[in-house]
Amino acid sequence: MKNLRFLLLLLLPALPLRAQQGKLFIIGGGTRSPALIQDMVATAALGPRDYVVVLPMASAEPEASFASIAGQLRAATPRPVFNFNLARPAATPRRQRQQLDSLRLARLIFITGGDQDRFMHVVAGTPIEAAIRAAYAGGATVAGTSAGAAVMSRHMITGRELLPDTAYHETFRKLEPGNIEFKPGLGLIDSVIVDQHFIRRSRYNRLISALAAYPGFTCVGIDEGTALVVEGRRARISGVSQVVRLARPVQLRTTGGLLRLKDAELSIYAAGDTFEW
Repeated sequence: MKNLRFLLLLLLPALPLRAQQGKLFIIGGGTRSPALIQDMVATAALGPRDYVVVLPMASAEPEASFASIAGQLRAATPRPVFNFNLARPAATPRRQRQQLDSLRLARLIFITGGDQDRFMHVVAGTPIEAAIRAAYAGGATVAGTSAGAAVMSRHMITGRELLPDTAYHETFRKLEPGNIEFKPGLGLIDSVIVDQHFIRRSRYNRLISALAAYPGFTCVGIDEGTALVVEGRRARISGVSQVVRLARPVQLRTTGGLLRLKDAELSIYAAGDTFEW
């Protein structure tokens, strides 16, 4: 039955892309409440012919990762939910074209957690990335959790430090210039750097390091069970915890290898709050 529904969707006439840029539903990881999933589905405004595509390529266990979010989505919407593990080669070129067309026309795209590097290794510079961008430009909602949140930024935090003692830690142990590693992300959110699991894992040093690297950007730390819902340059907070925003330092300099940051804006938001950048 699932395969039949999928084929029917592929046989639908090609629909013109929606003229309105889409929305982002960026979850900081952790447990996703039914209310949070319901808000995500409502944000996507799924119509009777729309469907959801899950991209599990960040996960080391993509099938389990898909099953986890698919169960929640199917409890929240009757619309079809498809698993596109595009790290696996398509059986035929025709099948690959079908998958990319279906991704481009999806109304809600969900990127699972795992490792953001793993996801971007599969996606960066490929027709998959182009299809995600086309869907978003055409009005789709692109959502993600944990690693799926990190990939939203143009400058994606990998989580690794660059200076000596580079062993991975959940938070950085020092504040020094040039200590944070970035790689290219999807760049769906402009002039904003996203970090995840933020309050739970006390990642303030990491976000401060990101702001020092890009002082003209807004740096946002999203806690677990919480989402930053973005439309244009306006953001809304949804979920059970908080979002920390760090921006606009007046002065940035280094003395004796130590980072100095003066009069940066710090804001903490909870569900229902909004801000712009």
